[in-house]
Amino acid sequence: MQDVSPDQTLVDAGSLRGSNQSGMRDHNERLVLTLIRKRGALAKSDIARITGLSAQTVSVIMRQLERDGLLKKEKPLRGGVGKPSVPMALNPSGLYSVGLNIGRRSTDLILLDFVGTIQGQLKQTYAFPTPEIILGFLAEGFDELFAGKPAAVRRRLAGLGVASPFELWNWLDTVNAPKAEMQKWREFDLMQAVVDATGLAVHQQNDATSACTAEHLYGRGREFSDYAYFFIGSFIGGGVALNDTVYSGRTGNAGAFGTLPVRFGTGKDSQLIHNASVYLLERMLEEAGMDPRQIWVPENDWADFGTVLEAWIDRTASSLAVAAVEVCSVIDFECVLVDANCPPWVRRKIVEKTQAEIGKLDTRGIAGPVIVEASVGRNARSIGAASLPFIANYLLAQPKFS
Repeated sequence: MQDVSPDQTLVDAGSLRGSNQSGMRDHNERLVLTLIRKRGALAKSDIARITGLSAQTVSVIMRQLERDGLLKKEKPLRGGVGKPSVPMALNPSGLYSVGLNIGRRSTDLILLDFVGTIQGQLKQTYAFPTPEIILGFLAEGFDELFAGKPAAVRRRLAGLGVASPFELWNWLDTVNAPKAEMQKWREFDLMQAVVDATGLAVHQQNDATSACTAEHLYGRGREFSDYAYFFIGSFIGGGVALNDTVYSGRTGNAGAFGTLPVRFGTGKDSQLIHNASVYLLERMLEEAGMDPRQIWVPENDWADFGTVLEAWIDRTASSLAVAAVEVCSVIDFECVLVDANCPPWVRRKIVEKTQAEIGKLDTRGIAGPVIVEASVGRNARSIGAASLPFIANYLLAQPKFS
């Protein structure tokens, strides 16, 4: 299959039907794989009915995808008249991909299988990211990721996806990073460096959009057609799903919700990014005489942060409520999904308090936003990054099939 960028897979509802014309096999393979990924195991007759492809075309496609190792047979379904139908499902070991997430406080490297299960993961924390740190982590971690895995795993790699904030050299005052170190990112060709280090085809996406992609593929995003998505990381960011497709925008920065004004006044403190981001919790803990590095210890459930955490949750929720009303005033979203780089119980509290705060706002003229807890969690950005090669080469956009 040809390599296609994720944005090229955006399709409207009219293109969800299959084509029986010659030369369209690549599209139809993507269509079948996308449908099975969305619905789960399906019999050939169901696929033909849903896609509009002929039974013969579906049979040819399914046989080829099974030979290629991308699909596998499930147990036959008995009970009807005639021969039992045999559902086909995605083969988890049919494809693998690597995801690299570059955060402002940590970086993650994961190995993902074709159904979205993490098969290996490495993490490194730092005060601030530099090209040298990231490349060193990748060089040491790439081989380690495959240690003990069958050789077939490496042979079936679809590629590598990178999730990173745009313009990493910005926000120096926020992360207390030396200007000279962060300015290195201006001239650094990250994509070429990753290609040189791994020899893989590489795809890149904004980190918050990648998190939205993961939620859309594997989380609660599958339940909705149109939604706004917020991911609370070191800096809060977001994503937009329209017509069952994660929309990245003209510059790849759609859903840059951190810039939304959420408080009265002037200056940067009026933006969402300065009122609902984890870096703010870092500063609050430090001011309280606590160690902010505990935020980034994976096994820490934040229970010891006490009243500082409660104050941060309150501020985050009240600001997020204003932002949710703002985005739903522009597009009539079904819901607003919220995820965060935090323990699940903290995310749940943020969601509950945000919904309560919306009740205090004047939402006349729009339907009050419905806040929904996302489900992918802390690894959303790296999972989304690892999904990019799958989307680029094997799937269509993520539609709701009728």
